Amino acid sequence: MFDMMSMMGKVKEAQAKMKEAQAELGTISAKGSAGGDLVIAEANGLKQIIDLQIDESLVNGTDKEMMKDLIIAASNKALDEVSIKAQEHIQKATEGLLPNIPGMDLSSMMK
Repeated sequence: MFDMMSMMGKVKEAQAKMKEAQAELGTISAKGSAGGDLVIAEANGLKQIIDLQIDESLVNGTDKEMMKDLIIAASNKALDEVSIKAQEHIQKATEGLLPNIPGMDLSSMMK
């Protein structure tokens, strides 16, 4: 028989674990590079760019459009990679807390 009180307790536990896992997202980071590592961007799990390294050869060059494109590409790669890591972190933190209910996706709670 389905125990509603037990299920509610599990939901509250899952919510607490989710909040804790979300608070830890700032500690997760990933890097993305472009142009053969001429530009390297680092993002955290909060989807913020936290570091940007630009090779000296780009800074001294005159092709600002290429530099802009490389910065955008490296930043997007870092954000894509850290999104995957953040989702894995949330899934690991909430693993086994709730039964596998079809259609219930906890990853939407982290956006």
